[in-house]
Amino acid sequence: MRVVLTVLGYAFCVAGFVLSGSEPGYFEEFNARELDIEKEKEGLLSFLENHAAAESPSSPNPPMVPLTLIQGAASKAAVCLDGSLPGYHLHRGYGSGENSWLIQLEGGGWCYTRRSCVYRKNTRRGSSNFMEKEIPFTGILSNKAEENPDFFNWNRVKLRYCDGASFSGNGQDEAAQLNFRGQQIWLAAMEDLMSKGMKNANQALLSGCSAGGLASILHCDEFRDLFPGTTKVKCLSDAGLFLDAVDVSGGRTLRNMFGGVVNLQEVEKNLPMTCINHLDPTSCFFPQNLIANVKTPLFILNAAYDSWQLQASLAPRSADPRGHWNDCKLNHALCNSSQIQFLQDFRNQMLDAIRDFSRSSQNGLFLNSCFAHCQSERQDTWFADDSPLIANKGIAESVGDWYFDREDVKAIDCAYPCDNTCHNLVFK
Repeated sequence: MRVVLTVLGYAFCVAGFVLSGSEPGYFEEFNARELDIEKEKEGLLSFLENHAAAESPSSPNPPMVPLTLIQGAASKAAVCLDGSLPGYHLHRGYGSGENSWLIQLEGGGWCYTRRSCVYRKNTRRGSSNFMEKEIPFTGILSNKAEENPDFFNWNRVKLRYCDGASFSGNGQDEAAQLNFRGQQIWLAAMEDLMSKGMKNANQALLSGCSAGGLASILHCDEFRDLFPGTTKVKCLSDAGLFLDAVDVSGGRTLRNMFGGVVNLQEVEKNLPMTCINHLDPTSCFFPQNLIANVKTPLFILNAAYDSWQLQASLAPRSADPRGHWNDCKLNHALCNSSQIQFLQDFRNQMLDAIRDFSRSSQNGLFLNSCFAHCQSERQDTWFADDSPLIANKGIAESVGDWYFDREDVKAIDCAYPCDNTCHNLVFK
């Protein structure tokens, strides 16, 4: 049976947001339309990556894990956009998982202009002052064997995302009081976790969702290098396969966005030289140009009709000012035949992007034909009685089989609408 998650009012969920009076000349530059756009982006991200996971109906009474701020991070210039301390949530492992570590990099889009970063630094995506003091651990972070059979008793960490550049920025804007310190946050967090026992890990998995899924690709080999060769280290990217695709107007919305991130936050110095040596820096922020050169075993988990990419990259308001795609974006069942064909072409581009990557025996793949985003943190998509399947195997089982070398996993779904196990996102 198809399970549809209905998300209500995503464009209006920035409740209680207050414009700070401490930024003269910057907030005043926002006109009403720009504020609406920023609020809409924040609302979409909140529901896609956090609200849905927190309210997953298949995970009753999940553990609430407190926020730990990284003391001493400021001395290493490892601070959020607003200069506050970065942080993470750690739930300790036990038994056979006592020396196994899973690091989940939080997602949440990017800021790619000065004004969008000024806006962001007054939200939980740019400041630990606005972060939840505790969050539920569900899906791949669950501590229950019946919800997370392979990783339930590991040390599980969620590293909070407050830099706006997939943990890869390395600069600052003094005039706007902005700190672009994603790379330093990554390094400070890893150093802190190593001191808390991760240095003794015999097994480790770096994972991430959305912008965190991109970060898990960018930092995968760095993560491997933290450990001795005897430690089993792999990486998982969930909903991180962002494509350099043409939008519905013929433009390249996401390329323009990524170009802004790379230039504003000085990301180039932290991009892999294997890519920078032959492509421009913006191209090297796209996973399709990175994944084939990642040396560490990597698993790509992605929906072929990724909901965030449909909303924000393929058919954003800027590319569709007359709203021809509005109904289709809200509910895939309302897409007309030409829109479905456009989305099938997008899926084909995704298949092309993973072709070389999938030839490596060490890599894993689960590409389902769903309208979804971030399927590892949601209990109902990660591991439940009605979770999405490809060839009768779910996501958690597929990732576990790959990580523990139980089975080679290269699962590619048939094209929409053949899969009736999807938990498709429908916006109303």
